[in-house]
Amino acid sequence: MAKVGIFFGTDTGNTRKVAKAIATKLGDAADKPVNINKASVDDLLAYDVLIVGSPTYGEGELPGMSAGHDNESWEEFLPTLAGADFTGKTVALYGLGDQEGYPGHFVDALGFLYDAFADAGATIVGMTSSAGYTFKKSKALLGDQFVGLALDEDNQKELSEGRLSDWLASISSAWA
Repeated sequence: MAKVGIFFGTDTGNTRKVAKAIATKLGDAADKPVNINKASVDDLLAYDVLIVGSPTYGEGELPGMSAGHDNESWEEFLPTLAGADFTGKTVALYGLGDQEGYPGHFVDALGFLYDAFADAGATIVGMTSSAGYTFKKSKALLGDQFVGLALDEDNQKELSEGRLSDWLASISSAWA
């Protein structure tokens, strides 16, 4: 069984809370979640299976210094993936967003993560339906599916637990 690496970016802590919930649900299958500002590309490459998460800030921004955060995050990390080879790695993505406050940029960070890891050769798993969400646009859509799990802790928190459990069940074959 492959050990799962969980990496997240956050400023307010909500994405970290989801990462911890994922680790709890996976038990011994996963290592302790790591904030991306404490990781290197080699840390990610040490795993065959990754679960990677990010919130979307403001008008479709990744967390990071230009978004007004105190620490570096995905904004600064993603450029370090250029030239890295994730061929043979399986990556599942999750993202947090606010579909009512930012309906034109809902979970856009998922799209940025998808592009970066797909360009590096990773196999992306865990796409989810956009049904049940109300938004105008998202860079995280391929057709009518999100490129990963979309969570809205601001407006649909009561749905997050079920969505997370269903998503983990759908991708569990990646580490079995």
